[in-house]
Amino acid sequence: MSVLKNWDINLRQSEKKTLRSFFLLYLFFTVVLLSFMAIYYYNTQKDLMLKDKRLELSKYANDEIKKLKYLQINFDKVPRIYPRDKRFKSAIYDSVYTKIFSLLDVNKVDLNEDIYLQNNYIIYIKDLESYYLGAKYVVIEVKDNGIWKKQVYNNLFSYGSIVLFALLLMGYFLLYLLLKPMREVISLLDRFIKDTTHELNTPISTILSNIELSNKHELDEKLQKRLDRIKIGAKTISNLYQDLLFLTLSEKMESRKETVDLKALLSERIEYFSLFFDSKKITLKQSLKDNVSLHVDKNRLTKLIDNLFSNAIKYNKIKGEIEVVLEDNYFCIKDSGRGIEKDKLEQIFKRYERADKSVGGFGIGLSIVSKIAHEEGLKVEISSIFKKETIVKVSW
Repeated sequence: MSVLKNWDINLRQSEKKTLRSFFLLYLFFTVVLLSFMAIYYYNTQKDLMLKDKRLELSKYANDEIKKLKYLQINFDKVPRIYPRDKRFKSAIYDSVYTKIFSLLDVNKVDLNEDIYLQNNYIIYIKDLESYYLGAKYVVIEVKDNGIWKKQVYNNLFSYGSIVLFALLLMGYFLLYLLLKPMREVISLLDRFIKDTTHELNTPISTILSNIELSNKHELDEKLQKRLDRIKIGAKTISNLYQDLLFLTLSEKMESRKETVDLKALLSERIEYFSLFFDSKKITLKQSLKDNVSLHVDKNRLTKLIDNLFSNAIKYNKIKGEIEVVLEDNYFCIKDSGRGIEKDKLEQIFKRYERADKSVGGFGIGLSIVSKIAHEEGLKVEISSIFKKETIVKVSW
């Protein structure tokens, strides 16, 4: 099982975030590009339609001008009725754009234009060479049948869908090329961590075994302290190795449930960390109730407890205190250390998240605690007072 697969929480989230960001950005520019193309195509087709209509409307305008000319010449001989035509509607304006008479459905006319589309009406303006009835401009209005517009929309939908599909397909391949280097790096990191953890195991085990086999009574106090420091260092590396091994192989390991005596287990882990307590001169207080047991995977629960003790020691102060309490339905570990700021408490269980970056570590300890608690049906709660104390409570 690869690290890429096992470290799914952060690595997959990072990949998904990259995918989402790239897709949204690519989709935005694709929509903008298609919008510009659609607007350009629409305006082009509209101009072509108006160009086709120009000749027809020009003939209508000429017919209207002839009628206006006839009306002016025979003003006193014929009824003074503005000429009308079933094919179109018209209006006349003087030289200062004042309306003389209008049959138009549109209220406003732009006399600076030649021909244009307004509110589903095609408007055509023609200048008069002679001022008939005081008019300088004749305006012709016809209803736009909208056939060209339907054709434009159909083409936009058909060709737009094809272009959009092609661009999205191109985006998929671009995204694949973008993520390929990241996946190669993750794969390389996977092999590196697996090889490193494998190589670490043998020398760490050898160091710890030889330390345990050494006769402490034959060593002077100075040498004994040096040996204790070596043992602390070896155990620290061993704990890190176990964490990496858990992250790498946890999904492959079968859960073996058994009834675990919690007082015995906590006492065993306290003894394991005794050198760490002594190295920082930490005072340990414990109140462990008898006959408290859980049906869980002992190895996983041990890993959970070890990470809690490790954090309680790491983030504690010199000559600080650690208090361990075991009751019927919970145990808790309290330290007198740096504490955690309130705004960071919600993020503390995320992998690689560290409340205090001044202290070494990878930020995987509490992530492992959270994962194990979830798998074993336990509840983990953290309360903290910044620069004073932190309490981790595990209940069931």
